[in-house]
Amino acid sequence: MTENEITDLFKTIATGFRDQIRSPILATPASKGLQFEDVTFPSEDGVPLEAWFIPCEGSSKLVIANHPRWFNRYGLPAHLEPWKSTFKSTGNDFEVNFISDYKILHDAGYNVLTYDFRNHGQSGSANGSLVTNGVFESRDVVGSLDYVRSRPDLDRMTVGLLSRCLGCSSTIVAMARRPERFSEVKCMVGVQPLAVRTIMERTLASAGIPPHRIEDLDAQMRLSTSFSLDDLSPVDSASSVDVPTLLYQVRNDSMLDSSIVQTIYDAIRTSEKHLHWIEGTTRRWDGYTYFAREPKISLDWFARYMN
Repeated sequence: MTENEITDLFKTIATGFRDQIRSPILATPASKGLQFEDVTFPSEDGVPLEAWFIPCEGSSKLVIANHPRWFNRYGLPAHLEPWKSTFKSTGNDFEVNFISDYKILHDAGYNVLTYDFRNHGQSGSANGSLVTNGVFESRDVVGSLDYVRSRPDLDRMTVGLLSRCLGCSSTIVAMARRPERFSEVKCMVGVQPLAVRTIMERTLASAGIPPHRIEDLDAQMRLSTSFSLDDLSPVDSASSVDVPTLLYQVRNDSMLDSSIVQTIYDAIRTSEKHLHWIEGTTRRWDGYTYFAREPKISLDWFARYMN
């Protein structure tokens, strides 16, 4: 790449954290025969968040689910443009639909609350539309817990978390910022958390850009978002995680060095934890569809700590 091309790429990457295209919601729980409520609640700082509540009659257990960057509570239509072209080079140009996950949880005896993060899906815009891997989105995690406590029909339920990618990083940051809000959370299933530097390092390598140029990208990130790459990492917050935590990750993820998940896992404080590697694929999206394909490991974790 020429120097001008590298400069343009860095500007595109950095402004993408500020001007990300929202993906549409193309399915609802009704597509799997589930009854649900459209609900809205405020984030910790008042941003309106749009959500679905899927009731399970007779159950006193609730799983709160969130989503990765670029996605929303439905998933991501990566089989359609512009997402197809964006993710084709890494093999992730196929649809991810989370409705199957909610059906599995419902049929296993769980109520489900799932919401769109700020600047995603149908939730409100905030913070200049920045996507920050948990710095601001952690407030939405806290808001979901506050909402549960505000509803008389939910406030005594046993709560578990299904936190995916951006959602997992945001949950980890929220646990460090507001540990008292998690006092009644029984466990978490965390899907593919990351530090932004790791995905950017892989992006540069794939483009044939020398590794030391990551510092130039870091400078551009500061100009565009006010944050450095290392500001957008949950690693320092992971030592605050003291709920039983299952993490899983595609081991040979084409989008990043998956050893970051080992680093996050090692930093988690609780001794009640497990890291599960997904083998036989390089597609990150296969980590997001893993629950629907192989739900037992996650359902066993929820059952162990929520019964």
